[in-house]
Amino acid sequence: MDAERAHGLALCMMKSRFASRFLSGTRGHDTQTDETESRLRVSLWGKVFPNPLGLAAGFDKNAEAITPILSMGFGFTEVGTVTPRAQKGNPRPRIFRDPANHAVINRMGFPNKGLRDFQENLTRFLEQKPRANGLVGLNIGMNKDSEQPARDYAILVRALAPMADYLTVNISSPNTPGLRNFQEPENFKALIGKILDVLHKVCPNHPPPLLVKLAPDLSIAEQEGLARIALEMKLDGLILTNTTLDRPRYLDPEFSLEKGGLSGQPLTSKSNDVIRNFYQMTGGAIPIIGAGGIETADQAYDKIRNGASLVQLYTGLIYQGPSIARDIISGLSQRLERDGLTSIQDAIGAAAK
Repeated sequence: MDAERAHGLALCMMKSRFASRFLSGTRGHDTQTDETESRLRVSLWGKVFPNPLGLAAGFDKNAEAITPILSMGFGFTEVGTVTPRAQKGNPRPRIFRDPANHAVINRMGFPNKGLRDFQENLTRFLEQKPRANGLVGLNIGMNKDSEQPARDYAILVRALAPMADYLTVNISSPNTPGLRNFQEPENFKALIGKILDVLHKVCPNHPPPLLVKLAPDLSIAEQEGLARIALEMKLDGLILTNTTLDRPRYLDPEFSLEKGGLSGQPLTSKSNDVIRNFYQMTGGAIPIIGAGGIETADQAYDKIRNGASLVQLYTGLIYQGPSIARDIISGLSQRLERDGLTSIQDAIGAAAK
């Protein structure tokens, strides 16, 4: 099936009653014990994440399926990327699979229904009683044709900050022309500074944590520069990493010619390196959400041991199916027991210190 059609069908199924068996756990998973739940909780930014595993931005662009996603076992989900105005994104086809290497290339370009629909969907979720257990991050971006990117981000912060468990500024997608230029030091400081000003005006007492999502293709010097700025600006967190423009030689030749960002297993090691670098460069002072090539409990655990406080997956869901969250959570608990740790937080940065 065409990859984007499969994505749309998956969202439709998740929102229907037909998927309830998968959303309540599959493959004979037992209900977690209190001890297991306790050791996997992560306290961060004054909030408690039920477990460290989240679904990355891009899957639920319009905040349509928050409850089904959390019901799959994820401790949190990040919805978006949302832009102020609805946009179609890049021409189709724009998602491509390499099943042999469990990889995906996408050049979506932030297709979404815009702020109004996003906010309405998010409001419906927040008004549910009882609500699904888990936290929700909101990923915000600029419209492709925007001449004032800072204004786009300001519009989104004003509308969404009071509704967010955390906000993520996406400046690292390779599919919106000029977006990655905001990773250059002066551009970074100017943009993030303006966003922080707006955020503290909208939520002067308890602003949601502000995170920035960065690319895996930064040089060591670029990483060092951004780490210094992040410390100076007292950023709440970083998401490491977005998709890569690299094309390893072992990929399917036809697949590797497609333009866009590469995700999945070919990104695993590269994202781990960036996570470890930033953890060491910041002395562990800035929390990191690790993303890129997570498909197993070992891969999630590696990212945590390299410095990630939380982790996210997306491509792994495509290749492993709806039981992936519960499989990984169960595996993380087993690894803590193996290593004699009482909490997942004890593993953060253990391999990077």
